Amino acid sequence: MTASSNEHRLVRSWYQKSLWLYLLAPLSLLYFLLAGVRRLGFRLGIFSSFKAAAPTIVVGNITVGGAGKTPVVIALVEALCKQGFKPGVISRGYGSDAPCYPYAVKADSLPIHCGDEPLLIAQQTGAPVVIDANRKSAITMLLEHNDCDVIVADDGLQHYALQRDIEIVVVDGQRGFGNAWLLPVGPLRELIHRLSQVDYIIANGKLETELPLPAATPFYAMTLQAQALQSLTTTNEVTMADWPYGKRVHAVAGIGNPARFFTTLRQLGFDPVEHAFADHYNYAEQDFNFAETLPIIMTAKDAVKVRTLQAPGNSWCLPVEAEIDPLFFASISQQIESLNAKRQQS
Repeated sequence: MTASSNEHRLVRSWYQKSLWLYLLAPLSLLYFLLAGVRRLGFRLGIFSSFKAAAPTIVVGNITVGGAGKTPVVIALVEALCKQGFKPGVISRGYGSDAPCYPYAVKADSLPIHCGDEPLLIAQQTGAPVVIDANRKSAITMLLEHNDCDVIVADDGLQHYALQRDIEIVVVDGQRGFGNAWLLPVGPLRELIHRLSQVDYIIANGKLETELPLPAATPFYAMTLQAQALQSLTTTNEVTMADWPYGKRVHAVAGIGNPARFFTTLRQLGFDPVEHAFADHYNYAEQDFNFAETLPIIMTAKDAVKVRTLQAPGNSWCLPVEAEIDPLFFASISQQIESLNAKRQQS
């Protein structure tokens, strides 16, 4: 069994609430104790933390796997730019192997150097992006080489070494919190109570399960709207209405929740042959040696990596755009302005 299939089996078990997981309960207790001690250490000042010279927004989640965090980061950065701010993005750069760290991500950077999500953010927003597991180093480079007045941290909700002014948590409206246990029994990085301490909660998709969301925390729904299909081998774009190749396609997804992508394709009228890979999977040309010759459709996150290969013929990506209530962006803007006013007074 491959690592990818093992990962998907564990994720399915979390959300199907499989009983065998409770054999791992002692490990979840240990995780709870270690995480609690660590967070208390930062709260009491035992462990040092870093405060940036610009308002810092963290976009993250309390579960493992894809909840739709990256589309929120992209939508937030684009909205901030429209409002006259100059945002920059920092990221851990999961799966990257950069020549050096911190590393400035450009639109033409190699995905092996920077990771798929930072590259996607840089390409779609045009904003400066810097990766480093040490967020302080990433912010230092970002501010030294760019005129940024807002920092958006892609992930890092549990990275308490970085002080933050605004916390945004993205939750999966379809899958919820699974069995609501901490790792490894369940998918939670932190207890659900953590949601009462953040500034905003964004639910990706329709709430199909009743989630125990705190009433006091501002809540916004998000939908991911499919855009025109983009060819990986040419500059062509095709709308769903003009798609000429038939409805049966190979569907490729190396994301946290591949099922969401496959469902989207079905809703658009496709008949997908599903090929689920591990999140952040590094593709090789042989991964596309499918028995049946069909068009291939993948996520935009996968496409940034596949484009560096000899992309298979008739391969396409399906970009999505996050739609969130404009009141969310207006509220963020007001908070940033208030933070800047306080900084000027101090």
